[in-house]
Amino acid sequence: MSAIKKRSFFAGLFLMKCPNCRQGRIFENKHIFPLNKCLKIAESCKHCGLKLVSESNNGPGINYALTVIVMFLNLLWYVPIFGISYLDNSIYYFLTTSVVVVVLMQPWLMRLSRSAYLYIAVKYQSRLKEPSNTIA
Repeated sequence: MSAIKKRSFFAGLFLMKCPNCRQGRIFENKHIFPLNKCLKIAESCKHCGLKLVSESNNGPGINYALTVIVMFLNLLWYVPIFGISYLDNSIYYFLTTSVVVVVLMQPWLMRLSRSAYLYIAVKYQSRLKEPSNTIA
């Protein structure tokens, strides 16, 4: 019998694994490309069989919160390196840089927000049944 490696909550969330078993993938595509299919959620987990349902309301709210967090984190690295002042155009440079960073990260943030919503909605089951196709 092989032991199933237990993933931590944050590892499962950021790797976008099934919230029930933290082994199977949530999304059909492993990566964000092609962009037109990056948000397609799998019908069910291939590892534990949990039916994955896309969110109806809370995903965009979580996405908004993640976008604000990225803007704040952008401020944390931008200010010590370049500085911001109201006496010159540095505020415009900061805003332009922040918008570019957020737009480039948006596909990943949208996937992370859907994954986060599933982790909120589905409880983790640490004791799963052994797969029936194992050889004893």
